[in-house]
This record gives sequence, C-alpha cells and structure tokens, in this order.
Amino acid sequence: MARRIVLSVAAGVVVLGGAGAFALAYAGEQPPSVAHSAARYAAPVGDRAGSLTFTTEVSASSGVKDVKVLAWPANSSVFAKEALTAKDMASAESAVCKPSGGDTVRCTYKVPVTRADAEESERGVWHVAVLATAKDGDTKLVAKAADFTVA
Repeated sequence: MARRIVLSVAAGVVVLGGAGAFALAYAGEQPPSVAHSAARYAAPVGDRAGSLTFTTEVSASSGVKDVKVLAWPANSSVFAKEALTAKDMASAESAVCKPSGGDTVRCTYKVPVTRADAEESERGVWHVAVLATAKDGDTKLVAKAADFTVA
C-alpha cells in the first residue's frame, strides 16, 4: 500500500512539473499587450502653443522594442473604408518609453500643436493608434487606443 502511494505521488509530481513547464513556456511566448492608454489634447491659446499628449503601458515577455503612435480623425476617408494596418504605422513617430516594472514600460508621446496645426486639423473626435513591437518581433496594433476631441 505504501509503495502505491509513493508511485502515485511521484506520478503526480511529474504531471504537475510538466504542466508547470508548459505554463512557463506559454507565458514566455505572450505577444505585446497595450493597456491604460489616455490622450490629452490642449488647443493653442493666444501666443502659447497647445499639445497632444498620449500615455500608455506596454508589456511584452521578451521586452518592448518600439512603440509607434499615430493620431487620426475618426471621420478619416482613408481609414473609414479600410482598417488601419501595421503597414500604415511604419512612418508613425515613436513614443518615449521607460521601464515600469517587470516586462512593462510606460510610454509617452507628446507633440506641440501650433495655431496653424489647430486651424488645419479636422474638427471632432480623433483616435490614437498604437503599434507595439516586442524584442522577439511580435507586434500588437490597437487602432483606437484612446480618443480626444479637436473643437
């Protein structure tokens, strides 16, 4: 009887150990994730320029290589017909990212908005798209990570 219990416990340890190894291997292959995104738009006032500030947190088990950001009007004739793609993000600007603990970085993208920029911009809702690229080459595109309004 004691021998049966020892064999059962040993078999259980092998099964649990294998499941744990699988879980660790699977966890190591997670693609980038984007969370806690926010955009703040401030229009120019008087002689003072405005700004667009976007922040987000990106996690990737292999580490974060790059985070690109693109602001686009909700009523865009280009993206209304065809969805935004990673290829569309190729020429987008990169955010500045700083470690935030573990495999997560906090990224900020800030750009000044001149009076001319504000006057030429479409009025209404705008979306901010994010393309996160992990060090292992995996990518995550979020076409509408955050919204802001140009009045």
